[in-house]
Amino acid sequence: MLSQLSVKNLAVVETLDLAFSPGMSTVTGETGAGKSILLQALNLALGGRGDSSLVRHGKDKAEVSAVFDVLNQQKIQAYLQEQSLEDEGECILRRIINADGRSKAFVNGASVPLSVLKGVGELLVDMHGQNEHQLLLRPDQQRNLLDAYAQSTEACALLNTIVAEYKATSNQIDELSTNQDLKQQQQALLQHQLQELENAELMQDELEHIESDFKTSANAASLIEKATAILGQLEQESGVNEQLNGLSYELSLAAETDEKLVPISALLSSAQVQTQESIYELTNYLSSLSVDEQTTTELEARLSELHDLARKHNCQITELIIAKDKVVAEVESIDGAGASIDALQQQQNQLSQQYQKQAKRLSKIRAEKAIHLSNAVTEAMQVLGMPGSEVKVNLARKAEGVHYNGDEGVDFLVKTNVGSDFKALKKVASGGELSRISLAISVVSSDSEYTPTLIFDEVDVGISGAVAEVV
Repeated sequence: MLSQLSVKNLAVVETLDLAFSPGMSTVTGETGAGKSILLQALNLALGGRGDSSLVRHGKDKAEVSAVFDVLNQQKIQAYLQEQSLEDEGECILRRIINADGRSKAFVNGASVPLSVLKGVGELLVDMHGQNEHQLLLRPDQQRNLLDAYAQSTEACALLNTIVAEYKATSNQIDELSTNQDLKQQQQALLQHQLQELENAELMQDELEHIESDFKTSANAASLIEKATAILGQLEQESGVNEQLNGLSYELSLAAETDEKLVPISALLSSAQVQTQESIYELTNYLSSLSVDEQTTTELEARLSELHDLARKHNCQITELIIAKDKVVAEVESIDGAGASIDALQQQQNQLSQQYQKQAKRLSKIRAEKAIHLSNAVTEAMQVLGMPGSEVKVNLARKAEGVHYNGDEGVDFLVKTNVGSDFKALKKVASGGELSRISLAISVVSSDSEYTPTLIFDEVDVGISGAVAEVV
């Protein structure tokens, strides 16, 4: 419970220290007396929003501290231990807002992120602000109230995690299926291309040499004629080879007289040796050549086939094997996508089963607690000046499927007179009635939520007289 609130340099407050006793405390005063500043101060201590406008004029910072007795609050003590925030039966929340807008948060003297301060605050205090009873008209708030009362909030959160995974998996399946449809339309073309490439029996060595082989075969007659003529010039009597032999011999004799001729003689001798090697190689070359029109025709046809394939795949002849590997990869990708879809569908089925199990469990809890909550709130309403009124927490089954927050919607129905029908809150409840119904639900729910401190801001809005006294 809240035992002390200290405020320093917040808005118009210079210094304020309030001590609270166990039980109910009421803060009253005329408009402008500063009641809202107290709530604002406590909200800051609990991790609420704050900025430099809250700092008292002329001061460099505002500071708020709230002390809570948590001696018997096991849930809060466990959270503090989890965050390594030691406690000795007390929890001290402190918040500093600097004039430059920067903020600092502390729990039991330790500096903490604002999120930790807020997490502790949510366990310590349940604050109901002005006009918060209007939230009771929202379906999501009605569901949250039932789950809080039924202590099924975590069960609902687990369910929503399953739903999120299910929907993410469904989206993946849809995306892959769309791509799969497009790819399957391409598959026939890819299979045809792959068949063409496989029928071509591609070999890298052939791809690298076929063009030069064709040129040689197509020009064999001309090459033979030229090579024969050159060989004749080299080998004939008084030809190049014989002349080089004589010249090399004469120069070697001269080099014996003048050593400066030695390197020149060596060069000429080397030329003579290389000429002999050229004769040998040219002879072998001529023996390998023949004029074969059939071979030339076959090479031309093969080269034309390869050029056609290269043009289809927008590559060079030497890159056709790479193109084939690419087509194979695309075909395998289509087949792999089908396998991926099968795996995702299996995962989706498993998630659907998990959802059905968790949703059934959640529905059972809600159905049981909806009756208890209806009866408890109805009983509280009699005390709050609404005799004959009843509240019914109705569970409306949703259509078949996987739904966030479970298989049922939650509707708070009310009848304000004996004999009347149950109707939605927004259709029958006045502002004053909503205030009292909200109060009844909050008080009833507090027994199950284990929040040690409840704070109501203007809970008597819309009501007056004897009923206000009861409230």
